[in-house]
Amino acid sequence: MGHRRTETGARNLLLGSRRVKKERRILIIDDDRNSTHLLKIHLEKIGGYLVLEENDAAKAHQSVHNFGPDLILLDIMMPQIDGVELASEIDADPQLQRTPIIFLTALGDARAGLRVQGHPVLAKPINVPDLIKRVEENLAAP
Repeated sequence: MGHRRTETGARNLLLGSRRVKKERRILIIDDDRNSTHLLKIHLEKIGGYLVLEENDAAKAHQSVHNFGPDLILLDIMMPQIDGVELASEIDADPQLQRTPIIFLTALGDARAGLRVQGHPVLAKPINVPDLIKRVEENLAAP
């Protein structure tokens, strides 16, 4: 029985006539351990994603390479390196530049439709249904 990978929606593996959903991978980069852990729980339980937390911005670029996420949730304000600078590094990396990024911010001015460096922005505290919707929109984008 052969495996065949399709590229529709949730990335399914076809095994015979059965579809098995492949977990999409999300990397959360934020120095606030409590926030990342809470987001991880929600994304895994509600969205069915495989989620990795990275709380050290200095290690984040390497974590992106190691984990190979389908999408990155990235805090803007972090010590050592801010999220905008890290996003610039990711966007400049040929292996990573097609990885969607959603910025997270507590700055309070994340109006609907706000984008930073072409990436969407969500305000903290995060509304989980809005987050899932935004994640799905960005995972579906080419």
